[in-house]
Amino acid sequence: MLNQELAKIFYEIALYLQMDEVAFKPQAYERVGASLENLSQSVDSIYKKEGLMGLEKIPGVGRGIAEKIIEYLENGQIDEHEKLKKKIPVNLEELSAIEGLGPKSIKKLYHKLGVKNREDLESAARKHKIRDLEGFGEKSEERVLKSIEFLKKSKGRFILGFIMPAVREIENQLGRLKETKKIVVAGSVRRRKETIGDVDILIVSDTPRPLMDFFIKMPEVIQVWAHGETKSSIKLQNGLDIDLRVVPEKSYGAALNYFTGSKEHNIALREIAIKKGYKLNEYGLFGYGRGRASRGSTSQILKSIREEVEPRKNWRQIAGTTEEEIYKLLGLDYIEPELRENTGEIEAAKADKLPKLINYSNLQGDLQIQTNWTDGKNSIEEMARAAMEAGLNYIAITDHSKRLAMTGGLDEKKIQKQWQEIDRVNKKLHASGFKFHVLKGSECDILKDGSLDLPDEILSKLDVCGAAIHSYFNLSRKDQTERLKRAMRNPNVDIIFHPTGRKIQSREPYDLDIDEIIKTAKETNTILEVDSYPDRLDLKDEHIRKCVEAGVMLAIDSDAHSVSHLPYLEYGIAQARRGWCEKKDIINTRPLPEMLKLLKDKQE
Repeated sequence: MLNQELAKIFYEIALYLQMDEVAFKPQAYERVGASLENLSQSVDSIYKKEGLMGLEKIPGVGRGIAEKIIEYLENGQIDEHEKLKKKIPVNLEELSAIEGLGPKSIKKLYHKLGVKNREDLESAARKHKIRDLEGFGEKSEERVLKSIEFLKKSKGRFILGFIMPAVREIENQLGRLKETKKIVVAGSVRRRKETIGDVDILIVSDTPRPLMDFFIKMPEVIQVWAHGETKSSIKLQNGLDIDLRVVPEKSYGAALNYFTGSKEHNIALREIAIKKGYKLNEYGLFGYGRGRASRGSTSQILKSIREEVEPRKNWRQIAGTTEEEIYKLLGLDYIEPELRENTGEIEAAKADKLPKLINYSNLQGDLQIQTNWTDGKNSIEEMARAAMEAGLNYIAITDHSKRLAMTGGLDEKKIQKQWQEIDRVNKKLHASGFKFHVLKGSECDILKDGSLDLPDEILSKLDVCGAAIHSYFNLSRKDQTERLKRAMRNPNVDIIFHPTGRKIQSREPYDLDIDEIIKTAKETNTILEVDSYPDRLDLKDEHIRKCVEAGVMLAIDSDAHSVSHLPYLEYGIAQARRGWCEKKDIINTRPLPEMLKLLKDKQE
């Protein structure tokens, strides 16, 4: 939690500095923010053990920023941040979430219209005050209102990949207590939904009271909703609500199943239990009498199902210690949590036709990596070494092309110069005995008409050519679809990155005929990407499943702009699992030579 608080502050400092057009320093603060977000150890713990020198070991943290971290640890604030907030007293978190609003726009809105927060912004937009400002206009005003309405729909939800470090910190704190025998985070977190509303934690323990007392007194807690013998509820400083339940060993599997959900999946399981004469609830799976199926009427069984207390005398628990035994007695293969949405998994489990889902350790490479050649934070060699440490065998460097001037996109000369650097890095790694390989790639911009930002002469020499849309999001459904189809028909384009362009809680996907895109991908042997960046997760699960059914190959990539982003691959894998993906459906689960043979221009 402390890491996330500091990351937010450093991101805000970067934004304030960008408002004043300060060079270089904003990028330094952004790098630190990204490092802190993904740091597995609390900065407080690092400082207590190793002092200032320990903080300086954190990627991107120099002496000056380390001293600011210490300032926050000791005083609860950073003086530079407080001064910047007084200078331009706006809610940066709210305003920077609006599509199209950057630091300079926020500064102008504050000075010209007094806009300090989202409420002020909406009021100004509805009174048509924004359209008259230099650099805005009527369409900008309309986009602001559309973005605000979109954000309202997402209120109260947290993006999984961004909130998980905080969830895991709580889980780790509770898991270290001697009273904890087993601990698991259930609910939508366990199902790996792209956004979550709250968190359910289950613990098996013989002495729940110390756990409950510890839980409500954690330093991250700002509100205690309930405090009981076996259940307590809290709110964290970041606004996340967490419920903790202590359950007996004999009911662990049943409670885990019940609190994992989804609601629709649980209802379907209960209906199967009823038909078999059983009762299923959070305490276990019960048979009537001595475990035989009940001969009572359906109405009688339904009545007993509604009971939310310990089962009455004639019901006897026949399963519940594990989830697996429950599914088995219901006549089903075990269903992985990511599939539990009642979208066909029950029927597949009955027929022994569930997919053998891709494993979280199956990826061998990452085919979308940005570096400091454009808008990334680290060098090619730094990204390569971080990927090796993460267990990968290859990466593709896919910096932006020239049209994205704000990122320092590469033109024909710069990308060829980058190839020389990639060759140097590969030579250095191989000379050191590493079998890791860095591939030459590009995130080439798809222009309005579907042509590409770099000539075919350059694209044909890439190991991996990715293409993506970064502009003209408001084209008609027909034009946007044709635009993407034209790019896929280019024989040099191997992968379409983040195909629908959505940003969760920030931007709607552009209007596409996704079925037509999948059909064209199949026809042209174009790979579609599952972008793992937490606020993208693009393709989404239902589109991934359509790809699997159509036989369209997919790639799971981190879209990393920093070494700290490589762990995001976990969320792309989770998204693929929710889309019923097997290992064979993902191109970068294969060794490098085999993966390269599947690319468009490598096929015979």
